[in-house]
Amino acid sequence: MSEEAERGRVHHYRARCTWSGSTAAGYEHYRRSHLATSPPASATLELSSDPAFFGEAELLNPEQLVVLAASSCQLLSFLALCARARVDVVAYEDDAEAEMAEGEPPIRLSEIRLRPRIHVAPGTSHERVERLVELAHRECYVANSLATPVLVEATILTVELGA
Repeated sequence: MSEEAERGRVHHYRARCTWSGSTAAGYEHYRRSHLATSPPASATLELSSDPAFFGEAELLNPEQLVVLAASSCQLLSFLALCARARVDVVAYEDDAEAEMAEGEPPIRLSEIRLRPRIHVAPGTSHERVERLVELAHRECYVANSLATPVLVEATILTVELGA
């Protein structure tokens, strides 16, 4: 596909949330759990609100999904760039987090912090990997879509032979 045709492509995404219950007993008493799907994917997620808003802690909440989306997009953007550049990444782990302060309206995630630990094959230039991390961040669709700052603090480690 030509670069011009590639620029003209429009991708469409769908999501569906369903809930049933009753809110008649007031804010503290209705169930927050609901189902989410995103066709054509077959997976169904059961979600809730943050426990601070009477949600179920064992279920994912929308705020966590935003952090997960930013983390996943950075991972996928980075791996694609590394594969195209023939940089051998052998493992990637990210302990991402975000903060949301209720006392500062409008209530929102104030920043998302990604902390990937990137394991590369021996002989791989850490400087080159750092440049690819930065480029992946600039190309990350999710980070580019958010008003919330997404910070990337990568740690690059060389895997020892035989490890």
